Amino acid sequence: MLYSIFNNLSGKSITFVGLLLAFLITCILLKVLQNILPRDGGRAHAVNGGLSQGKPRGAGIVFILVFVVATLLFVPISRELIIYLLMIIAAMMSGYLDDSSKAPWGEYKKGFIDLVIALVCAVTYVNFNGSTLTILTTGTSFELNPVIYVLLAMLLIWVSINVTNCTDGVDGLSGSIGIATILTFYLVFVSVIDNQDYALISLLMIACILGYLWFNASPSKLLMGDAGSRAIGLFIAVIALKTGSPLLFIPAAIVFIIDGGLGLVKVALLRFFKIKILVNTRTPIHDHVRKKLGWSDPQTVFRFITIQVMVSFIVLYLLL
Repeated sequence: MLYSIFNNLSGKSITFVGLLLAFLITCILLKVLQNILPRDGGRAHAVNGGLSQGKPRGAGIVFILVFVVATLLFVPISRELIIYLLMIIAAMMSGYLDDSSKAPWGEYKKGFIDLVIALVCAVTYVNFNGSTLTILTTGTSFELNPVIYVLLAMLLIWVSINVTNCTDGVDGLSGSIGIATILTFYLVFVSVIDNQDYALISLLMIACILGYLWFNASPSKLLMGDAGSRAIGLFIAVIALKTGSPLLFIPAAIVFIIDGGLGLVKVALLRFFKIKILVNTRTPIHDHVRKKLGWSDPQTVFRFITIQVMVSFIVLYLLL
């Protein structure tokens, strides 16, 4: 393992090499492999959905695998981390198989896969870390029943996977917001709870997403697909849990929650309870602002990032 080979170097040297390689290899592989990726069929009901038709999608299989390999090479490995990486691969593969399928997978099939992944990750977290819930802003801790903690962690993971997936509808949006969210947790790891391993893991994921964004900047040449968005969503949930204060997920991923989450709530209430909400609001919200407010795709991305960064600044100020 390169981590062992370079253990005589400074931590900064290892981090620099890992991040540089993760970014460059992601860029190179996406350039070489983009023509063998499945093609997007367009989204008939989404704003500007037809513009994606014919573009390579499923690029998540490339940058997520680069992330996993980079993590194995440059981060000290534990049984807990191995399980998380396997589940990230599982989320990526389920998304990629859906991306490449001629007929989209049904919601219940994907929901069952999400449930299994969420259960494995939640049980793994409680097994290795316990069931203490900490409020970092106050330093208050609560010991929860392990079963209750597992159920709440499963909910967090399911929400994170799906809101991230739903936000992936504008060139550069999901990847950019993902970076802002992950960077928030990185700053928590290095400045508040001193977890250098997961700080480095967070930076490696950011480097890989940046390699993808090189090709996904508007107008995009390829799309991450469910292979990327689902894996990123799971990763965000895992690092939120690893802070010991998973409630930080709410402000750190507030744009994901609003943009992708409101649509999930809207559909669920209508389907299961026949309750109509947000009747005059298109969801995901990125469709509403483009259709109703006339925002361009770059304006949507930049303004959504601005909102997330400002919220993250406030949270970090309260923590520091």
